[in-house]
Amino acid sequence: MNTIKLVGFTGSLRKGSYNRGALRAAKELLPEGAELEILDLSAIPFFNQDLEGGELPASVTEFKKKIAEADALLIATPEYNYSIPPVLKNALDWASRDPSRPLSGKPAAIFSVSSSALGGARVQYHLRQVGVALNLKLVNQPEVFISFARDKFDTDGNLKDEDTKKHLSALVNALVDLAKAEK
Repeated sequence: MNTIKLVGFTGSLRKGSYNRGALRAAKELLPEGAELEILDLSAIPFFNQDLEGGELPASVTEFKKKIAEADALLIATPEYNYSIPPVLKNALDWASRDPSRPLSGKPAAIFSVSSSALGGARVQYHLRQVGVALNLKLVNQPEVFISFARDKFDTDGNLKDEDTKKHLSALVNALVDLAKAEK
């Protein structure tokens, strides 16, 4: 059986990002036969249509290549002002402009981590709207909103909450199942 290749990324650039910590936890929770590569979006410049006519920045080319090669995407996001962090939206905008449409039809799952009680619920619904425009095949259930993040991660940024791990495991398993069905 072929390995299901997932790529994950987050809209948080913070060194001690809870979202990045949750992506690391997701990597440990994957079912057998699946792997997750966590991408760093920090080197991707702001989208500029003027750059499309020439050679693209290497970070953009690499990001689009990783997206195209992946069987599915795992997106972890904080909520900034009830919406999508600019770094995440920017990366999706770059990938959406590729003539090969590497996002179109791609299985994807979204989860959010926040210090608030809502756990990033508003950003997820906003990101789902963007996912429709990108033609992503989003996992609808289960939904994972990790609230009160300070209580669920240790001082090194590792997810320690067992209930949260169960919910995250259910999400990544649903994503892997969707990716298998699409292969």
